[in-house]
Amino acid sequence: MGSSNNATTTKVITGDAGYVLEDVPHLTDYIHQLPTYPNQLQTNPAYSVVKQYFVNTDDSVAQKIVCHKSSPRGTHFRRAGPRQKVYFESDEVHACIVTCGGLCPGLNTVIREIVCGLSYMYDATRILGIDGGYRGFYSRNTIPLTPKVVNDIHKRGGTILGTSRGGHDTSKIVDSIQDRGINQVYIIGGDGTQKGASAIFEEIRRRGLKVAVAGIPKTIDNDIPVIDKSFGFDTAVEEAQRAINAAHVEAISIENGVGMVKLMGRYSGFIAMYATLASRDVDCCLIPESPFYLEGKGGLFEYIERCLKENGHMVIVIAEGAGQELLSQSLLAMGQDASGNKLLQDVGLWMSHRIRDHFARQKKIAINLKYIDPTYMIRAIPSNASDNVYCTLLAQSAVHGAMAGYTGFTVGLVNGRHAYIPFNRITERQNKVVITDRMWARVLSSTNQPSFPYPKDVAEVKKEEEPATVLLDGRITLKMTTSQLTKKHNSMAYKGV
Repeated sequence: MGSSNNATTTKVITGDAGYVLEDVPHLTDYIHQLPTYPNQLQTNPAYSVVKQYFVNTDDSVAQKIVCHKSSPRGTHFRRAGPRQKVYFESDEVHACIVTCGGLCPGLNTVIREIVCGLSYMYDATRILGIDGGYRGFYSRNTIPLTPKVVNDIHKRGGTILGTSRGGHDTSKIVDSIQDRGINQVYIIGGDGTQKGASAIFEEIRRRGLKVAVAGIPKTIDNDIPVIDKSFGFDTAVEEAQRAINAAHVEAISIENGVGMVKLMGRYSGFIAMYATLASRDVDCCLIPESPFYLEGKGGLFEYIERCLKENGHMVIVIAEGAGQELLSQSLLAMGQDASGNKLLQDVGLWMSHRIRDHFARQKKIAINLKYIDPTYMIRAIPSNASDNVYCTLLAQSAVHGAMAGYTGFTVGLVNGRHAYIPFNRITERQNKVVITDRMWARVLSSTNQPSFPYPKDVAEVKKEEEPATVLLDGRITLKMTTSQLTKKHNSMAYKGV
């Protein structure tokens, strides 16, 4: 196999049949002749029943699992898990854990399992919690963490370490790490936090310090690329069902009832999409990736009126980032938060007022609209059983990676297997709902909502000469597809599958 390094942190190893391993950095890349030690799991009673203690050094996880017989083997990531040799002795380990950004179900579970993993699997005893996010490295006290301290924190929402946005000063943070003698740093946070973790790793490498930096990606919106899902997402979808159910009960209990639920999703509508599919009580799902309009033929108001005439009630789910382009520019100019995220106008509240006003003034229809915003209730709850298990595996995978000398990586689930992913792969873009994909088509099918093509675009498409489509059995169809109608106003419109 041949290998090559790029200018930053990504190591690329190539092999036969198009095999590409996007590897993560290792301490030995910049500190040569580091001693190794036998992995403590070999003498751990809990692992005595395991047939194979360790992950094979060549094991990798494919980024794309669907392929054809002639397909190249494609991009892979290094498989997570314990290695036969470790680069830290038990009494040498001095670890710290920090949580940054917004709250998310499962934060405390990840903290607990990092502490218990280091303690019970690797006999490490010196573990610190950094109080209050990145700025806590140089402006706050630390919290000593032991299995006893974290024993039942997974039953609570939020984070026992506290969190904050911003406050990232790379030099001060690395100075603090160096002064305290910390040699393992576990950073839990979203894409902005992971960008900060990458900068911390680069500064540590520049200084030649024996410090492993491991990231655990956290975003309730599930908008981190490459990984299957982020922790807390299952819990968020499950809790969103309560709000949707309440909206449905309110809507069906009164004449012309409309229940509107605003869910999280600044740039990505995954929570709204999955909650809609899981609920089956939703008549319309609005997400940032799929533009819509309100008035005129084929618009949202017309669809609401049709639903009320046919069913007598309606439930609308809207993601917080949906429809922002409909608000005036003066309302949009709200700046950014400390993490660099755009501050958004409350589109749900604005939309509820517009709907009420439209039907009262123009249609003379008295509608009864109930608006529910469960955002902070969802963020603050403890994780459910599924996320608790997932958080445990993420935390243990991060511990195994740091002990094995890997650094500058994020751990995540890729096609059902835990892998070590370079920081740049999960910070290069945001994961978004692909509205030409089958999952969004399933939502449209479930809700029976239109894809809201603009009337003028429909008219223009009708004027165009449509080419004949040859079907598999040789017949020719001239039927206009939905994607043709919506392509002009979005360029990524729903395509029937």
